[in-house]
Amino acid sequence: MSRGWQGGSTRRGRKIRAEILAKNQRENGGRCRLGIPGVCTRVATVVHHTLGKSKTGDDPRYQVATCARCNQYVGDPMASPDPPAVGVTQW
Repeated sequence: MSRGWQGGSTRRGRKIRAEILAKNQRENGGRCRLGIPGVCTRVATVVHHTLGKSKTGDDPRYQVATCARCNQYVGDPMASPDPPAVGVTQW
């Protein structure tokens, strides 16, 4: 589990997730926004933190409605950060 979830879900966080799922239902018919081929169940029931909850908290700008399988497949974006940059030229 990521460190962002150590304190558990807050009332504010649950309210934001409910709003995101309701908005997705209105605008997208409740379909999963990730839609990963071979994984997706097509019905959005959870919310995915696109940049990781530990980094963005419950900011709705960084959350999308997804199915549970796509959310689990993608996992925590912060669990495997980008590798360090490597220079392409030498001085």
